[in-house]
Amino acid sequence: QVKLVASGGGSVQSGGSLRLSCEVSGDTFDRWCVAWFRQSSKKGREGVAALDSSGRTNYTDSVKDRFTVTQANVKNTRYLQISDLKPEDTAMYYCAALPHEYCSLSWLLDTRKIERFGLWGQGTQVTVSS
Repeated sequence: QVKLVASGGGSVQSGGSLRLSCEVSGDTFDRWCVAWFRQSSKKGREGVAALDSSGRTNYTDSVKDRFTVTQANVKNTRYLQISDLKPEDTAMYYCAALPHEYCSLSWLLDTRKIERFGLWGQGTQVTVSS
């Protein structure tokens, strides 16, 4: 059974950095696209970063130049590096995955298509204080 585990969240001050991890068990990420979503009471659910199986990325405008999604040296982990954190980044962050044959960067961050993701991590909380 393929599972995702998200980790790396925490409480930081504004301007700080965090690296979130998304680890898959039961498979590797070679044939999966991965997206990061966040959910907060203020903003609701938002797609923030995506990485397809070819290594191409997409980001929502509010996080460009601050968030970077990368592949680890091991094939079962993807990272979301977050820098210059702002209080508005406070949210529960989730990673989700979809087989690459069903992916397109054009819509991976579209929350209206979120039901296409069959694999979800449990979420990791990021809290940013000013």
